[in-house]
Amino acid sequence: MNRYVVKNQKKLALGYTTGSCAAAAAKAAAVALLCGEPVRQVQLMTPKGVLLTLDIEDMTRTPETVRCAVRKDAGDDPDITHHMLVYATVSCIDADIVIDGGEGVGRVTRPGLAQPVGTAAINPAPREQITHALEAVAQQYRYSGGFSVIISIPNGEELAARTLNPNLGIIGGLSVLGTSGIVEPMSEQALIDTIHVDIDARYAAGQRTLLLCPGNYGADFAKEILGLDISRGVKCSNFIGEALDYAVYRGFDGVLLIGHAGKLIKLAAGVFQTHSAYADARQEIFAAHAALCGADTETVRALMQAVTVDACLDILRETGLDKTVLDSISKKILAHLTRRTARKSGRQFAVDYVIFTNQYGVMMQTEHAADCIAAQREEKKQ
Repeated sequence: MNRYVVKNQKKLALGYTTGSCAAAAAKAAAVALLCGEPVRQVQLMTPKGVLLTLDIEDMTRTPETVRCAVRKDAGDDPDITHHMLVYATVSCIDADIVIDGGEGVGRVTRPGLAQPVGTAAINPAPREQITHALEAVAQQYRYSGGFSVIISIPNGEELAARTLNPNLGIIGGLSVLGTSGIVEPMSEQALIDTIHVDIDARYAAGQRTLLLCPGNYGADFAKEILGLDISRGVKCSNFIGEALDYAVYRGFDGVLLIGHAGKLIKLAAGVFQTHSAYADARQEIFAAHAALCGADTETVRALMQAVTVDACLDILRETGLDKTVLDSISKKILAHLTRRTARKSGRQFAVDYVIFTNQYGVMMQTEHAADCIAAQREEKKQ
């Protein structure tokens, strides 16, 4: 694709996700299936609103199916999936759109991930992309039936061994990912510089309490569940410590931090760069605080073997320790946040947070978080 961003005085090419590849391949296969002619290119509108024109490779046909591939382009992002082929095999069925994974697409083997145990590791957003693309094809060709879609990545199992998938309980291949459909290059210093510029803009606009979200999950939760104006907020990715430091330096009075527990739970261990390549202390945090709150050895061991925060919460709820343990963790998070901001500012700096999971909703929040949210809503009206 011919789109770029400028970060840290460098021109960096954007790419597109495995989810976009899967959706485009499925769309091409469905068109070829219904019209009977080869398809060389397709257009695909991404969730981000970027229209892609993608080449179709390796089209094969049987009497009942069409199989097409799209080559992944990660742009200037250092992604191990760059240039791999993502295939979609499509056939007609009586009704509905049924999506599954084939060769090289992982299977979920543990609870708590985006998809249920036993299903293909194709995340919700790519599934929606595929579904919307095929619904459009059906409408275009006045087709009233359904489609079966099998997504496959021939070298996916080999590539997955170099990812976190095996540790997460995703076995046999890669995950099909992407919330926006577009890959933006990941340069740490460029991202930090961008965060600083964004914080500068919020301060210049007169804000004195900074709305901070690590990523899309936090921003979506802030907007859809809490009713906040996310255009006033800053996405800080995994650089929570950098964002806090700069907010203090810039002169803000406080921060309202809203994010998924998968990242923010790490703050309880004093981890302020939350990318899994730096630290992943989620299980250890739950296990340590559960032990402090009286959990038996079996429960602590189960927490250490859990894959996700939701899985840990399931275990704690079964033992009746969830509220006690979450209160203990929440106090530790607040202590680390307060210590970090106080050390940098030398003055009073209010830190409030809302930490949630998709399964359980709000999991932890500070005492004054509700007041801070209400104030943000009032500012939104003005």
